[in-house]
Amino acid sequence: MNDIKKNLIKIKENIINEELKSNRVKNSVTLIAVSKTHSIENIKVAYEAGQNDFGENYLQESISKISELQDLKIIWHFIGRIQSNKLKLIAENYDWIHSVDKISTLEKISNYRKDIKENLNICIQVNVDEEKTKSGISFDEVESFIKEAVKFKGINIRGLMSIPMHKDDYELQYETFNKINELFNSLVNKGYKLDTLSIGMSADYNAAIAAGSTMVRIGTAIFGERRK
Repeated sequence: MNDIKKNLIKIKENIINEELKSNRVKNSVTLIAVSKTHSIENIKVAYEAGQNDFGENYLQESISKISELQDLKIIWHFIGRIQSNKLKLIAENYDWIHSVDKISTLEKISNYRKDIKENLNICIQVNVDEEKTKSGISFDEVESFIKEAVKFKGINIRGLMSIPMHKDDYELQYETFNKINELFNSLVNKGYKLDTLSIGMSADYNAAIAAGSTMVRIGTAIFGERRK
């Protein structure tokens, strides 16, 4: 349990150091603690250590966590692959969804959120390396996707998310992250009201921050190896 608190302190210090190295504004990067497969007790330890944003992939597991921890001021991020038959529960229980890549998904989310006062925050998943095994839309589709997405009520299109192929070389990893950052900046310069770039995980968040990430999704480095 104490390791979780120590890990959080270390990672948050690393994030601040990376912000400074990259001439970023201090605290401009939000840490999402990826708590999938980890216990409610471990989430409570992280929360009591000052962590508010948590990411989950597995819906059934996460719904019980969200229900049991509803008295805590946790911001819940769904970061997994979206299954259409589970979308209602995702839309009704989460504050953020990071993995949207279909207009039909947004239409359903909008319908499911019509009786909920707060808008649901959305990141569009971009397949930066065009991997056939990964979800996400291509670079060429992003702008037209956003144009169509803004018509839906009950949601806020906040930005982009991507999970690039892992590269052992820091510079190569940075170059990949920078591609998505350049796309993000080009959209902002065109007037799209985006403020979120969700890139970077435990093994590569340093390069992601250097390339402009505003949200990093870290699990193993906080909670240790996932339970099988």
